Amino acid sequence: MSSQAGVVVRVTAARVLDAVLHRGRSLKAELATALPQLADPRDRALLEAICFAALRRRTAYNAALSGWMPRPLQARDNELRALLLAGLAQLDALQLPAHAALSATVEAARTLGRPHQAGMVNALLRRAQREGVPAADASAAWPQWLQQRIRADWPAQADALFAASAQAAPLWLRVNRRMSGRDAYRTQLAEAGIQAETVAALPDGLRLAESTAVGGLPGFDSGVVSVQDGSAQQVADLFALADQARVLDACAAPGGKSAHLLERQPGLRLTALDVDARRLRRVEQTLQRVGATATLKAADASDPSGWWDGVPFDAVLLDAPCSATGIVRRQPDVLLHRRPEDLAALTALQARLLDAAWAVLAPGGTLVYATCSLLAAENAEQIEAFLARHDAAQLDDPGEAFGHPSGGGRQRLTGEDGMDGFFYARLRKAAA
Repeated sequence: MSSQAGVVVRVTAARVLDAVLHRGRSLKAELATALPQLADPRDRALLEAICFAALRRRTAYNAALSGWMPRPLQARDNELRALLLAGLAQLDALQLPAHAALSATVEAARTLGRPHQAGMVNALLRRAQREGVPAADASAAWPQWLQQRIRADWPAQADALFAASAQAAPLWLRVNRRMSGRDAYRTQLAEAGIQAETVAALPDGLRLAESTAVGGLPGFDSGVVSVQDGSAQQVADLFALADQARVLDACAAPGGKSAHLLERQPGLRLTALDVDARRLRRVEQTLQRVGATATLKAADASDPSGWWDGVPFDAVLLDAPCSATGIVRRQPDVLLHRRPEDLAALTALQARLLDAAWAVLAPGGTLVYATCSLLAAENAEQIEAFLARHDAAQLDDPGEAFGHPSGGGRQRLTGEDGMDGFFYARLRKAAA
């Protein structure tokens, strides 16, 4: 990486972080705009790594800056604060060579129009290099109201959960069994110098020892392998389907779970639904890459009158919109943007989606409800309320491999077995 390219990466990181931290922007949206502006994939990888690390450790970095600076930064200094967080992330979380990180970050301050503060940036980062960043309580990154809910729902596990959510997530792969096998692909990775682990609960899954560029994975472009967290991969294991079964993926984007089901059983008659037509194009691209086909519909799953042909489905997957509290390590800006009123809106939507999914499910069929949430209000309590509304619904416990018992479902907590936080409930509809 040239010195100028290194400066551009730090400038871009500061601008992305400023937008996310101070202007309420989505990290995913900001990176979607910023990444294509960097031609070198190594620069893009570094930008992502800096932004994620700075957001995961922002409370520790802010506390260090508050203790080290004689005067607090003002709102007009937000971009400078973002640059300082990017600098601390390089030295602390990413452990980059200090000389390169310091010189590029200091020069970035000048590029951002703050030459008079470049010396201060240099002094603060050199102090971090000498002393390290003081430890901070991982729970401090969570808004108070959300922290209280986690502690109420998972009192014994809360501290471990907060700590796991502050760590970088491992890279999980799903092997397309129509093209290869998990163990055969693991051997192929080893031949390419990439080490991976198998997990007993995941017949198609591999966890990489170190993250790597996805485009460099053998067979990625041709659909041999996909990136999907282990918890998300387990959703497919909740189904036992006849080959020609009629299946609905009610909130399908970005399409990983539909693709997994079709990789296992290409004969499924699967309908992938999503309310957002743009996100549905992601589903189409996902399925094309792995060589799978499905019926795609841009429609609101909570209103079957707008899209359903009246023929019941043998199985329905409802991977519902949720608070995303189980994937904070992958979406650290969730903790910045989530509000208490969001939870009320989400639980109401989940209930509508559940009732609609039940209406299109055939007697004797299976409904799988899943979220990447840790909150009982979206998970155990949601299912308990659903059962109270539907006498024909019968819970079918998927077993210990899916996590802690929780209201008739199962809850995996963030970091357990290296996986994301995820909730699963499997419901059978009594035969008529």
